[in-house]
Amino acid sequence: MAALDLVAPGQNASAAPQPLPPELSEQLWRGHQLSHGYQASVPTGFAALDAELPDGGWPCASLTEVLQAQPSLLEWRLVGPSLHQLVGQRAIALIGPPKPPHLPGLRHLGLNEERLVWIRAEAPSERLWATEQLVRANAAAAVLTWLPQARPEQLRRLQVLAQGCEGPVFVFRPLAARHDPSPAPLRLLATPAADWTLEVQILKRRGPVHEGPLTLSSIPGGLQHVLTARTLRPSLLLPTKETPHHAVGRPAHRHSAAAAPRQVDRTVSTVGQR
Repeated sequence: MAALDLVAPGQNASAAPQPLPPELSEQLWRGHQLSHGYQASVPTGFAALDAELPDGGWPCASLTEVLQAQPSLLEWRLVGPSLHQLVGQRAIALIGPPKPPHLPGLRHLGLNEERLVWIRAEAPSERLWATEQLVRANAAAAVLTWLPQARPEQLRRLQVLAQGCEGPVFVFRPLAARHDPSPAPLRLLATPAADWTLEVQILKRRGPVHEGPLTLSSIPGGLQHVLTARTLRPSLLLPTKETPHHAVGRPAHRHSAAAAPRQVDRTVSTVGQR
């Protein structure tokens, strides 16, 4: 029997990896890095939020899912500041909003009735169908749709269609959908906070996990011109545990802090009726 030529073990070791060419390395995205430069985006109007989003804003040709506890509460305060940048030859499409759009407030955001298309759709199937048709046709500068009962496979089909759309597609859903699977590359949870601020938690993005919520200053359109210095910070008017009280349980200060919340309520309600 002829002797076999055995190869030395050292020759079986794999060669050291060679560095990638610079032009290829720049196009490579790694999971621990925040995605940048891969698709068009629109600044959100909040510098702190832009810094935490891939490509520095709301992604175009993609689905953005916004979760909130109550519909018609935070949508315009979060998304509205970015829409005036998209208004041009095409309009902003609204599909099935729970409440009619408030035109005076939208005008403060740079939007008017000539650049808004409100599609009244009640049934979930009607909302989904209208959304798919608009996104497929790339017929709007941005699509805002309310889909509280959409299933994961329906959202997946919508995300595929959104990849051929030039503008952003926003889907508003209830807080109960937080634990449902979602194909949206960007997923946010928005809640109201003190002193006209929003707390936004990034549940999903193309990049590392984001820890903790972002606090964003967000005064509804037009109110910043009528709110006083006191009503801009209503939390300072609320009584605290440190406020001294005398025997009957009222603050010892000349101006009772217990009456402050009622004064704030009257002021805010009066502003809202204008």
